[in-house]
Amino acid sequence: MAAARSGLGREVALDVDERRPDAARGDTTPQNAVTTVGHGVITAIPDEATVSAGVQTRAATATEALSQNAELMNKVVAALKQAGGERLQTQQVSLYPQTDSQGAVTGYVAQDSVSARSKIAGAGTLIDAAVAAGANSVDGPSLAVSDHDALYRRALAKALDDAHAKAEALAQAGGFGLGAVVSVTEQGNEQPIVFQSADAARAAPAPTPVEPGTQDVTADVQVSFAIR
Repeated sequence: MAAARSGLGREVALDVDERRPDAARGDTTPQNAVTTVGHGVITAIPDEATVSAGVQTRAATATEALSQNAELMNKVVAALKQAGGERLQTQQVSLYPQTDSQGAVTGYVAQDSVSARSKIAGAGTLIDAAVAAGANSVDGPSLAVSDHDALYRRALAKALDDAHAKAEALAQAGGFGLGAVVSVTEQGNEQPIVFQSADAARAAPAPTPVEPGTQDVTADVQVSFAIR
């Protein structure tokens, strides 16, 4: 409470807090708004593949295990490059001892792996080239769309349209008018969902087949609309 002096010399009590606007009290939540969550999906065909190829070697000494591994991995890396692999990147290098039931060291195991990216059509060639060069472990391919950011922005636009459609349905059911957008919040970005055909999981003679299938790029937004 605060006191103010009137023209007649009397003090008149004023409730200052009640006379402050809502924003001054830290209340920024729209009082007359309807909020919905919109979901948008863009389905695309992946056009890039990442393949990981590795070599595991065993030897009596750690030095020998690493030396043999390096020799083979150099051949695998060269083969991946020759087959059109791009953006090669080492995934891991490890060395550990092998022991018998008594805990005595009987030898050493060295492992190394590298990833390479290519267009979908070249993924099978990468796998075959790596194995022919000496790779004894292969992971992937991991499929992706090269223009993911652009597709995600399209999914965001569809999510906003979906949120608006839901708000209009609520407005019609609730008997109120729908006004302008008050706020928009982007929800957590989900990782693309890949749907592969069954053929991609079956082993086959060279060249190794890779089916791109389809990939869903999704987006979610929370939107508040003014009620009028």
